[in-house]
Amino acid sequence: MKKSLTVRDIVIAGVLGAVAILLGVTRLGYIPVPTAAGNATIMHIPAIIGGIMQGPVVGLIVGAIFGISSFLNATVPLFKDPLVAILPRLVIGVVAWLVYAGLRRKSEYVAVGAAAFIGTLSNTVFVLTMAVIRNYLTAGVAWTVGITNGIPEAIVGTIVTLAVVLAWKQIGKSQKSKISKDV
Repeated sequence: MKKSLTVRDIVIAGVLGAVAILLGVTRLGYIPVPTAAGNATIMHIPAIIGGIMQGPVVGLIVGAIFGISSFLNATVPLFKDPLVAILPRLVIGVVAWLVYAGLRRKSEYVAVGAAAFIGTLSNTVFVLTMAVIRNYLTAGVAWTVGITNGIPEAIVGTIVTLAVVLAWKQIGKSQKSKISKDV
């Protein structure tokens, strides 16, 4: 594992953090779905991509940016609580990196897909767990939201992450640029 952040790490964390903020502020990160929650989110995907592409520190930084953005733009009391809006988001990219690092020697496609799926579920599980601990939701409601929103979000997150990461890695193979070079 790397000891310090590279310029590439900082740039990618900044760009992916900006994408997370853009998705939240413009509401493009919310996909209307016919469930009790009303929306599925894709705002966690930049943190997953950061974790897969650059490691746990970049994943954590992008997750923090996502969490802080969610906290600052909150429209419901649940997400006005930093323990619900920020804390769970710190682990998204770290979990994605752990899964990816554990599976990448077997299959790049499986590793990216599993990292995206489990990274997405980590967001759902940790946010809902904190919401129950902080008494915003009952356990029954959290389970319902987790199943009705968490699974579709994980599927969408996996598809989008696979498309972005695999395309990104292909760019790195076809170009000699230091910016697109895979680490």
